[in-house]
Amino acid sequence: MSALTPQSDMPTPTTDKITQAAMETIYLCKFRVSMDGEWLCLRELDDISLTPDPEPTHEDSWEDLTDLVEQLRDDTEDPNYLMANERMNLMNMAKLSIKGLIESALNLGRTLDSDYAPLQQFFVVMEHCLKHGLKAKKTFLGQNKSFWGPLELVEKLVPEAGEITASVKDLPGLKTPAGRGRAWLRLALMQKKLSEYMKALINRKDLLSEFYEPNALIMEEEGHIIAGLLVGLNVIDANFCMKGEDLDSQVGVIDFSMYLKDTNSSKGNEGDGQITAILDQKNYVEELNRHLSATVNNLQTKVDALEKSNTKLTEELAVANNRIITLQEEMERVKEESSYLLESNRKVTKQDRTADGLALSEARKQLKEETQLRLDVEKELEVQIGMRQEMELAMKMLEKDVCEKQDALVVLRQQLDDLRALKHELSFKLQSSDLGVKQRSELNSRLEEKTNQMAATIKQLEQSEKDLVKQAKALNSAANKLIHKHH
Repeated sequence: MSALTPQSDMPTPTTDKITQAAMETIYLCKFRVSMDGEWLCLRELDDISLTPDPEPTHEDSWEDLTDLVEQLRDDTEDPNYLMANERMNLMNMAKLSIKGLIESALNLGRTLDSDYAPLQQFFVVMEHCLKHGLKAKKTFLGQNKSFWGPLELVEKLVPEAGEITASVKDLPGLKTPAGRGRAWLRLALMQKKLSEYMKALINRKDLLSEFYEPNALIMEEEGHIIAGLLVGLNVIDANFCMKGEDLDSQVGVIDFSMYLKDTNSSKGNEGDGQITAILDQKNYVEELNRHLSATVNNLQTKVDALEKSNTKLTEELAVANNRIITLQEEMERVKEESSYLLESNRKVTKQDRTADGLALSEARKQLKEETQLRLDVEKELEVQIGMRQEMELAMKMLEKDVCEKQDALVVLRQQLDDLRALKHELSFKLQSSDLGVKQRSELNSRLEEKTNQMAATIKQLEQSEKDLVKQAKALNSAANKLIHKHH
């Protein structure tokens, strides 16, 4: 060890190289992306000082530096440590991208298209989030990682997503799984269902374990946070034409310059803030109106189903009433036949009991059968009466339920009318604010014209004053000459 130890207090070139290598290791690996307020910052995870002590010993300084380098190497090679840093970085980038997209879209005040830069960066960040921790699948051409496989699961969890998946598969220009995944993200954002689909996918970790590693972003808490942030994107409107786009060969590189802090940025005036607030309210009212319309449609469907079931029960009740009437008529007929048989038996008994004994026994037997048939008919009649009472009770309950649903539907329609009135009022306020801005600009132009006219008038007055002064001087000189002549 003494042979390797430097003999002077000054660091040797070898020590300098190792120190520099360790510092580069800290710069490359002990690093994370964090949020400082609303802006992106780059910070080191641990404050580790590599400068030697003021008076180091020759043997301990070399050993401590070697141990430090080994410790840093162990930390940076830990996969859980690296995956946690990557998850934190991607979550912070998603926060910045979503917030910047919402703010810029509301300030822009129009439908976004595929050429909008913040929107392109949002899709790049989402692609990196979905690719994080993907398991490599071995194919004939080698290993392949694609996030299209997990996105295909959404149509099994949410039936509404089947339309998006079918549209993506029908696009003729897409040839790779990555291109299909990018098209799926754009269609989901257009449908304003991206947050709902991502939440449904993240909640089924048993299905995602086939595609992702256990410590991937989608499998951890950061995935739930990003899915919650995506709800804010429902206030923006986007429209994409993907037939002419080359989604297969796009390069997903995150542009950090869009999120760095700019100290020279100017603040908007109070009028822009009011217009932004009105646009936010308008977007919120439209979103609430869409949800209420969907609720009204669902309730209307339920009311139609209840009316159909009510009609069916009414028909069954009418059939049961007809059956009861038929059974009553049959019972009356059986009573008449039995009474007729009894009277005939009595007459036969009076006339000749010995001669017609066999006929009498047959008549009694027939009477017993008719009596049993009457009892059976009475039992069936009681059963039909009980069924009729149950049907009437069910009809009353259905009528009550229909009345309650109709009342709820009336209340919802009233709320929808109120929301529409509020929407018209907000649009009127927006138009009035635009009119006020135009009037102010016209007033400013008029004031500028009057100012120019006044400046010209002032110049004319100054010129006339100079002329008057000249004339006064000339008159004074003439008067002096006249005075000298008189003297």
